[in-house]
Amino acid sequence: MSLFRFIAIPTHEARAYRRGEADAYGMKPERKTSDGSGVPCRHCLRNVAAGEDYLVLAYRPFPALQPYAETGPIFLHARECDRATETDVLPPMFRATPDYILRGYSAEDRIVYGTGGVVPTHLICGRAHELLEREDVAYVHMRSARNNCYQLRIERA
Repeated sequence: MSLFRFIAIPTHEARAYRRGEADAYGMKPERKTSDGSGVPCRHCLRNVAAGEDYLVLAYRPFPALQPYAETGPIFLHARECDRATETDVLPPMFRATPDYILRGYSAEDRIVYGTGGVVPTHLICGRAHELLEREDVAYVHMRSARNNCYQLRIERA
């Protein structure tokens, strides 16, 4: 039985950005071509291959503006791609990086202080489980430990 699941950004959001709808800053996503070096699509949770087009946009993974609603850059395939399956197995794309930030959020979408920290990649599942055992943590964000970029959401199964 799974205790939690890794969740990519919703398909309806990815499609909206591909249609050119405004990002979290009200701007049209930028279109680039991948050189094959670390352009992670937040929808399929796979890297964009060399020569493929991708979008760069400001993403706010929160339902409303508020002081804790962090916004930052993400990448998406410019073409349609299948959304990553929700699973309790860390997607392979993330295994090459040594560590990530995990941070718990309340049901009110506020940071739960004391939950954030840099976690070695091989310990992410255990730390996610620990955080989601807490009653005050509704979900967890996984972010880049180097640039704080949003990677995915982790919820109870």
